[in-house]
Amino acid sequence: MNQDSFNAAAEKAPPPRLSDEALLDLVQKQTLKFFWEGAHPVSGMAYDRDNALAENDHGSEAVTTGGTGFGIMALIAGAERRFLPKADVQARIEKIVTFLEGAETYHGAFAHFINGSTAKTIPFLPNYTPMDNGGDLVETSFLMMGLLAAREYYKVDPAAAPLIDKINKMWEAVEWDWYTKGEDKLYWHWSKNHDFGMNMPVKGWNEALVTYVLAAASPTHPISREAYVNGWTKGEEFKNGETYAGIFIDGKPSDFIKLPLGPPLGGPVFFTHYSFMGLNPHGLKDEHVDYFEQNRAHVLLNRAHVINNPLGHKGYGPDSWGLTASDSHDGYSAHSPANDLGVIAPTAALSSFPYTPEYSMQALRHFYEDLGDKIWGDFGFVDAFNEGKNWYAKSHLAIDQGPIVVMIENYRSGLLWNLFMGAPEIRPALDKLGFDAAAPEKPIAAPKAVKLPKLPSL
Repeated sequence: MNQDSFNAAAEKAPPPRLSDEALLDLVQKQTLKFFWEGAHPVSGMAYDRDNALAENDHGSEAVTTGGTGFGIMALIAGAERRFLPKADVQARIEKIVTFLEGAETYHGAFAHFINGSTAKTIPFLPNYTPMDNGGDLVETSFLMMGLLAAREYYKVDPAAAPLIDKINKMWEAVEWDWYTKGEDKLYWHWSKNHDFGMNMPVKGWNEALVTYVLAAASPTHPISREAYVNGWTKGEEFKNGETYAGIFIDGKPSDFIKLPLGPPLGGPVFFTHYSFMGLNPHGLKDEHVDYFEQNRAHVLLNRAHVINNPLGHKGYGPDSWGLTASDSHDGYSAHSPANDLGVIAPTAALSSFPYTPEYSMQALRHFYEDLGDKIWGDFGFVDAFNEGKNWYAKSHLAIDQGPIVVMIENYRSGLLWNLFMGAPEIRPALDKLGFDAAAPEKPIAAPKAVKLPKLPSL
């Protein structure tokens, strides 16, 4: 072979395949750019999405409270892995907290969306829900989860004392008990104009477990155990208890999946992500369920539905799965087995690494190696895609990008679990609400402890 032929052959050769660890590094680093390079220049907070003008009603200044909480946790992961300078991450979190000090709050709670330049409230979907123009307790809880993790991460540094003090004041200002309306339950919204007119109780099962945990943990405005029991565990979709057929092979299910909690077929898989970015599900139990087993069952059921593919969507399979809330070819939607539009969101499988590491890695390799030219970009994977419609989102959403970084980190090291669960307010709150206090200080080594049986090939 002459030199020209050798060079031509070399150019056609595929690049070396990344190891699992190198691929996880790459995904975390690239996705972090959404919160680092893509943050709002004035507030430092996370945009609701990176193409705000094109695909939502909130305008180009809308930053997100809950998504910023997720972003703070992601930035901590980046600092600990030295993807970002630790001091610079601290400065960014200080910038965010200082900005939030000037934002309007509603009995201590922040609005869902805030103008990133003026700190004024941006009503949530004003054309559809005009009463939602005040405090959003669930979004506030996601922000506080991130801030408490940051407090625990930086509190060993005496120079961080001013930041710690600001976080504590913000945390202590949230009037969780106000959001009960004097009843034994939490309510999601309160507005100066409309009071509790939204009338939306926070009830299970969904993404908001951490809202009740933080409300019980508050050093200044705590709720009672009765509010948790009557508000959360008595929701009409709290208990499930059904056993569902797993993946079908030759017309027969290869396994069965019992789902203790949640709506029929489990609902969107982000239920297993948002609260559990801080709450460590390993060893977390109560009279109802083992929460790791609950979340793992939910993810397996979500994946099984996609593989079985009862609606015949293109592109579904063992290496391409994950139905959750995301953008779609027809607008934002909470995708699930009961709302299956053919849309796969990478965050669903990637944020499930703690529960299904082998299957999540299988999906990650497909997304990156097979679909990368369509769905991989400056901020990591795009929000979603639908191969049947030949539609690939151009958007990235904070509430989808954040869990990718954080849950991969929890799978790899347990960092955010250890920080949040290590906050001195959290263990007593879990005891108060009836959770098993034996949840480990450090997570089980996820890669070994979550070894899953391989299913027969389809």
